[in-house]
Amino acid sequence: MRYLFIILFFGLQSAQLISQVNSYAISFENAQHHEANISATFVKVASDTLPLRMSRTSPGRYALHEFAKNVYNFKAVDSKGNALKITRTSPFEWKVSGHDGTVTITYTLFANRGDGTYSQIDETHAHLNIPATFMYAPSLSERKIIVDFKTRDDLNWKIATQLQHLQNNTYSAPNMYYFMDSPTEISNHKVREFKIDKQTIKLALHDPGTKEEADMYFEKVKKVVLAQKEIFSELPKFDYGTYTFLACYLPNASGDGMEHRNSTILTSTRTLANGGMDGNIGTVSHEFFHSWNVERIRPKSLEPFNFEEANMSGELWFAEGFTSYYTNLVLCRAGLITPKKYVEGLTGTFNYVWNSPARQFYNPIEMSYQAPFVDASTSIDPVNRENTFISYYSYGSVLGLALDLSLRENDLNLDDFMKQVWISYGKKEQPYTIENLNKTLNLYAGKEFGDNFFNSFIYKSEMPPYDELFKTVGVSVSQNTETAYFGAAITITDDLNGKIRSNTKIGSPAYDAGLNKGDIITSINNKPFPNGIPFTDFIKQFQPTDKLNVSFTRYGIEKTTDVVLDSNPTYTIELAEKEGDSPSKKVLKARQAWLKTE
Repeated sequence: MRYLFIILFFGLQSAQLISQVNSYAISFENAQHHEANISATFVKVASDTLPLRMSRTSPGRYALHEFAKNVYNFKAVDSKGNALKITRTSPFEWKVSGHDGTVTITYTLFANRGDGTYSQIDETHAHLNIPATFMYAPSLSERKIIVDFKTRDDLNWKIATQLQHLQNNTYSAPNMYYFMDSPTEISNHKVREFKIDKQTIKLALHDPGTKEEADMYFEKVKKVVLAQKEIFSELPKFDYGTYTFLACYLPNASGDGMEHRNSTILTSTRTLANGGMDGNIGTVSHEFFHSWNVERIRPKSLEPFNFEEANMSGELWFAEGFTSYYTNLVLCRAGLITPKKYVEGLTGTFNYVWNSPARQFYNPIEMSYQAPFVDASTSIDPVNRENTFISYYSYGSVLGLALDLSLRENDLNLDDFMKQVWISYGKKEQPYTIENLNKTLNLYAGKEFGDNFFNSFIYKSEMPPYDELFKTVGVSVSQNTETAYFGAAITITDDLNGKIRSNTKIGSPAYDAGLNKGDIITSINNKPFPNGIPFTDFIKQFQPTDKLNVSFTRYGIEKTTDVVLDSNPTYTIELAEKEGDSPSKKVLKARQAWLKTE
């Protein structure tokens, strides 16, 4: 068996160069077991004790992930190979003492999650998110890094990364932060690229499909890039003149997307031939928009990014949410989805936000503060997110929609506001605050308009007048008030009872009747559930205001309660034409300007 060896090599030639760099090596002899053997050498270490750490989080993530849990077999020696004293001072820190100015460490890493945060090492690829892979020395974080990758030629593995390419397989990073922000995909991937404004947009596609499928998908990627450039009138100035999409679409990957300064990771279990051709392009749109909004239009609360603590920001409704608003809007403008599909696709997000009881507890800023608890974060105790949390992705998305349509009523638009934020903050790479966004909107649309939007919908949690706003672009919002609503997510069990599988929503009929997660409904109006009928269909036989006598068990104790049904609060969003309306020329013109359609 032959093995892949990757040497991350930081300076060999001169004492001057060595004093400025750190050196790492990683090998994959046990790739089939998802293990890598890693070594790192730090020279010219001035302090008697060298702290070494594994990151606890990763650029683009806000929660803690504790990458040290996958590290074991840690050892350290000096320049002569003498074993050094190791003190474990925390779950993520090792202190090495007794060295002679040089410290070489070795450890084993287990890595088996191919997504935008973790690493995966197996026979298919070396999918490396740097914080999940490499230890670092905080005191040496400003040193330049030179990286020489030794790849496995018999598998035709190639290197895709935003690291600066020097020559052959040699790359560099100016400091530890840039290195940590530079995910690397080493695999037999396909490469496609095109030039725009003297910069290169590259797709490194790790997918088992054909050349023709790769070509077809890259055409979609190009359309996304061009449509987003039109919003800001220019691309960001990418370091080293290149932006790279690191797309890994394999059954052993995990669905994700993660932005970085000059690249993004795109992972999915859907290959292009298995639904990914259309299903994966939305992540491309979302993550590329981040090259403006988040990577350069940067919240001050995320600067500097902290690799050792959770990163909390009150601006995620804008950074993530407004990006989410543009995700599918860009696909529509690029002709990758139809206006009908785009408009109808607003329904789910709109209902989720509009009908959530969580707005009584938190405004969009405070929802953003919840990111360290929900951003791929894990806990074993039950939580009440159904009633207390709205994703800042979704919340910000519907607020971006409302702001865009509101501006358009005044012959303005969100595109130009985003461009103004870009010019004022992103292009200068000057971090912004919420107050800065408010003032920028005041300058763009007038103080009364800007303050009203922020005071009503950002600092408070009111909802904009969507029905009126949608009418301006020929979109209808409707409810079927004759459909009954029970207000609990219920699964019919094998013994034909109904199990409530999540917390009942505050204000719903089920909540008001005292029902809760885990309750087992045994009968309604003294009748069992009929076989083979989902609960949502079963409840349709009743009318709003009907009172149902519900028998259920909780902790093995039989109970009863009365549930008074309500009208279903779900809205349907459609083009007005589908409802039989004929929008005026003015309205159709406004819609065309919004969706950029002919």
